[in-house]
Amino acid sequence: MKSVLVTGGAGYIGSHTVKELRRKGWSVVVFDNLSSGRREFAAGAELVVGDLRDPEAVRAVLARRPFAAVLHFASLIQVGESYADPRKYYEHNLTTSLNLLGAMLDAGVKTFIFSSTAAVYGVPEIIPIPEENPLRPFNPYGRTKAMVESILRDYDRAFGLRFVSLRYFNASGADPDGGLGECHDPETHLIPNILLAALGRRPALDVFGTDFPTPDGTAVRDYIHVSDLASAHVLALDHLLSGGTSEAINLGTNRGYSVREVLTKAEAVTGLRVPRVDKPRREGDVPVLMASSAKAEKLLGWTRRWSDLDAILATAWAWHRKLL
Repeated sequence: MKSVLVTGGAGYIGSHTVKELRRKGWSVVVFDNLSSGRREFAAGAELVVGDLRDPEAVRAVLARRPFAAVLHFASLIQVGESYADPRKYYEHNLTTSLNLLGAMLDAGVKTFIFSSTAAVYGVPEIIPIPEENPLRPFNPYGRTKAMVESILRDYDRAFGLRFVSLRYFNASGADPDGGLGECHDPETHLIPNILLAALGRRPALDVFGTDFPTPDGTAVRDYIHVSDLASAHVLALDHLLSGGTSEAINLGTNRGYSVREVLTKAEAVTGLRVPRVDKPRREGDVPVLMASSAKAEKLLGWTRRWSDLDAILATAWAWHRKLL
């Protein structure tokens, strides 16, 4: 049985991908420092607790067995925090990626799936956004991801390290089987914060920005179910292992919803009123992010099973009620 190493595999998107990899017959080793991941989310996979900032720990985990590939999810991801403390983001996200890539080359592992983001685009020129849109990240978080993508292109050219960089739009929802879901601390994503407000576990939803140049003044985002993201990672792995070229690929739905539209849908799904408070825009937020997913569909044969907004909200709602 072939093995893969999954960094950050005890986190939200990583754990769903580990489940999909195991369902497809892969042997999985999860490497996670558990700073935001949960030990139980790696259930069924071998868990190695360690930190990517420690080069010796990274080399040691890659020496455990021959790996066909590495899937890299571990990073800091909060846009607002990246503005407040850019040093933390540049030091962490770049150091961890460089340590991992260096150890991979030393171990002879040259297949890499990178967890990137729509934040690499900044304010897009074309909507829905194609992969050819210029990369002009608007915040330090997005800049760290764009920098790693540049490093990957250089490592492919110089060392033959082939990669797929998957640019996520808004990951959301929960495992339809109920075993995994979203539980960040602090929680910064819209849908879980809506549901936490509906459940009375936070006083109200903060609506950041009501003066964007959008139909209702609130930011528009493309919401993609986490299980559909997971399936795309396995398809990207198959693409590379069958001889495919390095690629950057969007993962989204070609459709966007404003914050107010998501609120209305959430109230319909939960049957509860969601208290909300209008707040100023956050620094680094852009008005609209919406993906063109044509490349993923054509190149990977990717289809979405769960990314209708009602299904996203229903699976997330089931998960959050379970946590009560």
